[in-house]
Amino acid sequence: YSYDTAEHLSQVVADRDLVARIERDLAARTVRAHGPGGALPAPAQAAYGEGMSDNTGRPADSAPYADLLTASLDRSRERFDRALDGVTLEQANTRPTPETAPRIDSLTWLAWHTAREIDLQISALAGIEPLWTGAGFSARFALPLPDDTEDWRHAPEQAALVRVNDLALLTDYLDAACALAHEYLDGLEAAALDDVVDRSWDPPVTRAARLVSIIDDAAQHSGQAVYARRLLGLEG
Repeated sequence: YSYDTAEHLSQVVADRDLVARIERDLAARTVRAHGPGGALPAPAQAAYGEGMSDNTGRPADSAPYADLLTASLDRSRERFDRALDGVTLEQANTRPTPETAPRIDSLTWLAWHTAREIDLQISALAGIEPLWTGAGFSARFALPLPDDTEDWRHAPEQAALVRVNDLALLTDYLDAACALAHEYLDGLEAAALDDVVDRSWDPPVTRAARLVSIIDDAAQHSGQAVYARRLLGLEG
């Protein structure tokens, strides 16, 4: 199962020297702007990190990028809430421009696919059964598609088959998939980032690169969901 739209980032993620240079540059900029304490002024904290704790409770040897990845994932999840706010079932299940741009998928498909790409890939990394089958989401959605459907390759006709009778089903699956990702990242040690998890690509894909790809895909599709909402004539 592969959703890797961001495999080209693998070299960047694996380049520790580059990461170290970025960290040093950011630290220097913070000191220049805000003094040796490194704290952002209150308005900036409110604008960019409201409601987020600086104390993650992770062990010292946990993955150094876990906070960044989970924060990025959380923003994608919140973006879906905004995209689905006040939407009717008919609007969610409808492709907004089926004639002029049939590849702009419905809000339902975008939310479902995002939850699945997180679920199936994190489950594979963790070596556990996906929530799609293990937690009963396949039965709850009851789609006219096989469990192993390659949704990242769906043609418009296949994507149109992804419909729900309750929007809560979409948010339930998104919540469960994001919680799974949080749990996995919370227990991830830094040394595991360099593990090769997929040799079908050249260069082989590391765990770090796969995680970047998962988060990138969620960000891409949550942005598409906002765009699809606007094409339906809705504000937000």
